[in-house]
Amino acid sequence: MRKLYHFLLYTIPRPVLIRCSLFLKAILGLLLRGHKFTDPINGKSYSYFLPYGQLKGRRRNNVLSPGTLSLERHRLMWLYLAGRQDFQKNKIKVLHIAPEQCFYKYFRKMSNLEYITADYNSPIADMHFDLHRIPLDDDQFDVVFCNHVLEHVNDDRQCMQELFRVMKPGGWGIFQVPLDPGLEHTFEDPEITSAEERAQHFGQKDHVRLYGLDYKDRLMDAGFTVEVCNFIAQFTEAEIERYALQKGEQLYICSKHSG
Repeated sequence: MRKLYHFLLYTIPRPVLIRCSLFLKAILGLLLRGHKFTDPINGKSYSYFLPYGQLKGRRRNNVLSPGTLSLERHRLMWLYLAGRQDFQKNKIKVLHIAPEQCFYKYFRKMSNLEYITADYNSPIADMHFDLHRIPLDDDQFDVVFCNHVLEHVNDDRQCMQELFRVMKPGGWGIFQVPLDPGLEHTFEDPEITSAEERAQHFGQKDHVRLYGLDYKDRLMDAGFTVEVCNFIAQFTEAEIERYALQKGEQLYICSKHSG
């Protein structure tokens, strides 16, 4: 079963996988019911979470929730947003780039959100476009989410400038990326083009860079004010284990000053 799971996860094209997973997660949620791990997104508990990671040496156990298909980063972001009253209560316009399935239906149901999703080819997105050239007017959105996307694009700085452009003055967003805290400068090399080399150097076959601690500087160069939020520090060891969060993960909260 695990071999089949890894084959499906890393072989099937992303749009097809998204469609299939809409049905599979309901079955997995029933099969893995238990009490050891809790997904805060749907509030349900499971005997274990599924492993995740393309390379065997980097594969992590108990990280993919069978009920929502959330990973550690998704659950941390959900817990953070649950505490933001401006997101939970205010009437706001949200742009969600590459919308994660674990959030999609819950954000759709929030009556205070004007929720617009976009992706290059996702079947669940409202709009389809290249992030290098967002076909939307300036200063449109109160909140922008763009998580684990910038490591895939050719020119991340151009994409960051586009995200800044469409955000309203006074707006904010969360832009997470795979980041190596031991790396001072982001590693990218246009000569690394094969899937195998990219997986080895960047962590995944469709990544074109591995971010270092200068990620914050890149966001600031695009115009954002950046808070590196150590939100996970407020949880106990028991809570981190129960929610299957990743120790040390920080949230990159970006805002656009008004005036």
